[in-house]
This record gives sequence, structure tokens and C-alpha cells, in this order.
Amino acid sequence: MWSRRQGRLRPTVCGVEELRRRRREQEAALRKARREQQLVSKRLLREDAPEEAGEGCVAAILGEAEVRGQGKVQQFLRQAQRGTEEKEREGALVSLRRGLQHPETQQTFIQLEGSMRTLVGLLTSNQALLQLEAARCLHELSHSEQSTIAEACLPATSYLLTYLSGHSSDFIELCLYTLGNLIVESEAVRRQLLPQGIVPALAACIQSPHVAVLEALGYALSQLLQAKEAPEKIIPSSILASTLPQHMLQMLQPGPKLNPGVAVEFAWCLHYIICSQVSNPLLIGHGALSTLGLLLLDLAGAVQRTEDAGLELLACPVLRCLSNLLTEAAVETVGGQMQLRDERVVAALFILLQFFFQKQPSLLPEGLWLLNNLTANSPSFCTSLLSLDLIKPLLQLLPVSNVVSVMVLTVLCNVAEKGPAYCQRLWPGPLLPALLHTLAFSDTEVVGQSLELLHLLFLYQPEAVQVFLQQSGLQALERHQEEAQLQDRVYALQQTALQG
Repeated sequence: MWSRRQGRLRPTVCGVEELRRRRREQEAALRKARREQQLVSKRLLREDAPEEAGEGCVAAILGEAEVRGQGKVQQFLRQAQRGTEEKEREGALVSLRRGLQHPETQQTFIQLEGSMRTLVGLLTSNQALLQLEAARCLHELSHSEQSTIAEACLPATSYLLTYLSGHSSDFIELCLYTLGNLIVESEAVRRQLLPQGIVPALAACIQSPHVAVLEALGYALSQLLQAKEAPEKIIPSSILASTLPQHMLQMLQPGPKLNPGVAVEFAWCLHYIICSQVSNPLLIGHGALSTLGLLLLDLAGAVQRTEDAGLELLACPVLRCLSNLLTEAAVETVGGQMQLRDERVVAALFILLQFFFQKQPSLLPEGLWLLNNLTANSPSFCTSLLSLDLIKPLLQLLPVSNVVSVMVLTVLCNVAEKGPAYCQRLWPGPLLPALLHTLAFSDTEVVGQSLELLHLLFLYQPEAVQVFLQQSGLQALERHQEEAQLQDRVYALQQTALQG
């Protein structure tokens, strides 16, 4: 299920699957940037036929020299609209599309009176090849970074929406990516499309048997769900009132029908819905915890079977969805729906953590945040952590980064605060040497979390105090007694150690 076809590198043309794989990887990087910098990401379908590929360099040169000018744009539009032969009209649109790959030509096009009206006329013609090329021109425009261009495409959006109910899967895919690009850019586009029924149209597309359509649908839906008004206006009134959430969860069900590319898109969609906090108990009631928990187990099994299957693209949103759902009070009342033994979940999570440690360290905080939420209020998950002897592997993650160190220490605090029986099982072992090492860190947050864990150990496992003193623990504390944020905790631990 997780295997990926290997393909030869070609100098000019890539296979469709390879292009989609690259798009997914680029989108993962863009999503990371968007999370950190609030950037907008878009996708571009540019899969020229092999016979066109040889002309690519020539087209690029023509784009620089000829296509950008207003006269050329007018000429191509006139030929496309009034040419005597279909081949001539199609060729004019192909030339225009190549020109629209350049920002300057895009600006020239939207400033040209009647240009969009002409393009929409070609989009709605009864000649399939002209429709397709007109849609490709709109797709090039939709990829622009300028919001004015997105709004210039407004007259075409209603037709793109209508064509989602068509019969050509390639055409539907193109319309979905174009709509997704426009939706994320322009509130005016969203205001127009929502009353016209974009959510029901997307819900209908989810019934498609074509993987490419489903992946494009997931992308378009994720763009809609990231709109600033989505939590208040789109998710509660449109998304949750539709069948989309149930169908999304079906797309994430482990099994032979699970497609990784489709699953990635819908996992992100689910993440955006959960982050809106509109009605997470509803999602839990639909079995979201059970589905995601089973998918977590499936991901862990896939990691053990293959070294590189692009698993991190799916693992990230799945971990986030589970982490955020576990913060809901409703989990306590319907927690049984997870239908998984604690040890299976914890073991699967540690398999993924080891995979991240070796292949994708940037995802370690995602996995540790889930482990934190699992152990925060659950003695049984803490017991699983201890019974599976996972404390040592957890401590091995401490040197990765300050962020990872804080989260590892937080998880250990979750275990220790459960009481004497848990601290007794944490002790003896590698924990104290590891804590003495973290006390040498300069990061205040890491040291503060180390002090918190030491406090719990001293409270519930008094013999730890004596060993701490024997291993020069007081000297380690003295390094931080002048730091304002740590002074009180350092003093309290010093007093406890000296009195113990």
C-alpha cells in the first residue's frame, strides 16, 4: 500500500505520478512555511504532452520576446475566438497559456479590455479541446501571487464550479486545482462560490472513483478550510452540515484501498476542521479517534516494512489531528471508541519516533506532543510507557534540540506526577544522569522542566535526593540560582536536597 513506483529521470518530461509526488512534497514544505510565516501555497498543473516538450525552450524564449506584449495577447485571443480551423484556434490558446506563465503577461492579459470575457466564452464553447486549453489558461492565472488576478478570474469561477459535475476526470482535476488556487487568494471568490454551492459540489466529487480527482478535491477543500472566516462562517454552516466529514474519515481508513496521496490531503482537511474547534465532539462521535488511531498503527507498520515511502507527509497531519482531539473533554466520555489497547498506540508511536529520529527529526515534536497528550491524564498510557521499557529510548532524544528536550521532559513529568509507584519504576536508571546533563543546558525552558521533574522525584522517591547529592547535584543547581525565572525553583530544590 505504501510502496512507490520508481521511475527514470527524464530530461524534459516527467510522468504524471512523479509530478504529483513532487507537488505533494512541495506542498508539505509550503505548509510548513505557511504554519510558520502565514504564507499562501498554491499548486500548478503543468504537464505538457511529450510532443510539446521539445518546444519548451523555444516557448520560453518566445514568452520572453513575443508573448508578453499586449499586441500578441490580443492576436492570440482573436485567433482563438475567430480562427477558421479548430487546430489554429487551439494553437493560439496554447501560445497564450505559455505566455501566461509569466507575471508580466498575466498583468497585460487582465488589463486588456474584454480578455476575460473572451476566455470565458472559449471555456464555455462546445469544443472540448478549446474548453480544455481555456481552462489551462485560467489555471496559469490562478497560480499568480497577485490577488487582483484572482479577482479578475471571478467571471470564470461559476463555470469551473459547474464543470465539477462533468465526465472528464482530467478536466475536473484541472478545475479543482484552479478553484483551490483562487479560493485561498481571494475572499471575493469565496463570497461568490459559497452561495453558489461549492461545498455540495465538492461533496459530490468525493464520490469519484478517480484518485487524481480525489487528491485535487482534498487540495481544494483544504484551501477553503484555511480561509480566515472558515471557523465562523464556512465550517459550522456548510462543512459540518454536509457529508464531507464522514467521507473524509472513510478516505483515512487503513486498508488496501487507502491511497497515500489522497489520505495526505484529507488528513490536512481534517486537521483544519479540528483546529477550528467548532464541533470536535461531533468528529469524535463519527469515529475520528478510532480511524486515526488505526491509521497510526498502519503507519508504524509501514515504517517497519520500508525505508522511504513518503510516510512523513501523512504522519504529520495524523499526529496533529490525534493530539488536538485528545484535548477535548468529550474524549473522556467516548474514549472507548479508540478501540485500541494502550500498549499498541504507544508502541506504534515509538516506532514512528525512531523513524523521525533517523529520517525526519523536524517531526519529532509532533510525535512527542501526541505522547504528551496521551500521558497527561491517563495513568494507563503512563503504565504502558514503563512496561514497554521506553524511558531509555525517550531519553535518547534529549540531545536533538531544546524543543525536543522540553517535550521529552514534559512527558516524563506526566509519568512522575502519577505518584510514588510511577516514580519508583522510573528509578533507578538513566534518568538522573540525564537530568544532571540537562541542568548544564543554557536554555531556561529546558532547565525549568528538568527542575520540575526533579521536584516530583524528590517528592515521591526520597532516595533520589541522596543519589542526587552524591553526583554533585547541588553544584549543577548553583549554575542557575541567579537566573530570575528559575531562582525560586532552584532554591526550593536546594532546601529539599539539604533537608533530605
